[in-house]
Amino acid sequence: MTPDPLATETTESISRDERWRLVLGSDAEGNCGGLPKALQGMDQALAALYEPNGANGLSRRGGRGGSSPNVARWLGDIRKYFPSSVVQLMQRDALQRLDLRQMLLEKEMLENVQPDVHMVANLIALSSVIPSETRDTARMVVRQVVDELLRKLEEPMRSAVSGALDRARRNRRPRHAEIDWHRTIRANLRHWQADYKTLVPQQLIGYGRKSRKPQREVVLCIDQSGSMAESVVYSSIFGAVMASLPAVSTRLVVFDTEVVDMTEQLDDPVDLLFGVQLGGGTDIHRAVTYCQGLIREPHSAILVLISDLYEGGVEKKLLARAQELVEAGVQFITLLALRDEGRPSYDKELAAKLAALGVPSFACTPDAFPGLMAAAIRREDINQWAAAQGLTTTRAQQ
Repeated sequence: MTPDPLATETTESISRDERWRLVLGSDAEGNCGGLPKALQGMDQALAALYEPNGANGLSRRGGRGGSSPNVARWLGDIRKYFPSSVVQLMQRDALQRLDLRQMLLEKEMLENVQPDVHMVANLIALSSVIPSETRDTARMVVRQVVDELLRKLEEPMRSAVSGALDRARRNRRPRHAEIDWHRTIRANLRHWQADYKTLVPQQLIGYGRKSRKPQREVVLCIDQSGSMAESVVYSSIFGAVMASLPAVSTRLVVFDTEVVDMTEQLDDPVDLLFGVQLGGGTDIHRAVTYCQGLIREPHSAILVLISDLYEGGVEKKLLARAQELVEAGVQFITLLALRDEGRPSYDKELAAKLAALGVPSFACTPDAFPGLMAAAIRREDINQWAAAQGLTTTRAQQ
């Protein structure tokens, strides 16, 4: 579907007929009329992608031949005519319609690209075959997106997790030096004695006693199959933020049929992302077994499995392992996707079986993830939390 030209940042008004002409393409010229010169460049950029012959000579085959300069010019054109949101949509359409994945290996194209999460996912998928002369440019593209996501998501994540930890460790029997007077007064306002002009503190609230050891263990276990690419990007960002919080012990594990512990790369999400190998099979049981071995204190542990649950291993063993974790006191959550768009494809039967064991399964947007982790730290009912956020959890089979 062609993007709506009225969503673009043009300086001239577009008539109704001109709008339909842009949307429907050159075949509609007989009914809608021609376009003024000011709109012809926009029309050619749209035609290059959405018309069968590809105006402007934009090749409909990926490759490293003579079409590369045309693609690079086209990327520059669409950035000139359309706002970022439309540019990103057209780039994704180009990858699918024109088979341009190979074009991501071209330095000229990377230098002209409008970076976004989808582009990063494609670069990660191609990271093992990107030529050495292009690798620095690819890292620059990924760094730009990572830095932007950190600016957007870091503070909400820090605030949500730190606030939840503070409430979780609040001291209800404080010594005099440990009393949090502001919270104590707020909690006891109903006990104000007007005759004596004083307040009776029936409940004392103190600052949490500081501990050298982390208060929570968080393990992010991420399926690195190709369909989970965007989830890998967001998980890496959130993992890096949580790893910087001393009160949280954070581990990040990625898996396909093999399991790789990426915790040591959490200080630099870009290095982490280029260490991921997207694609391949899936052995969720093997990954969950590895994560179980990382957990030291089950009652303070949160295991977040990010996967579409298409298990290539032994499902029966996975369910047995999940039951062990839940019975040990681990807060086990499955995210079917961590991304902005739509409902994911996933194994509904396996999700229902996990739900029956007390492992909630649902898709989560990046904006909602900090709240999810805060709710998990406070040991709230995750199904109730998800319902309050408008997220649909998978129900257990009857």
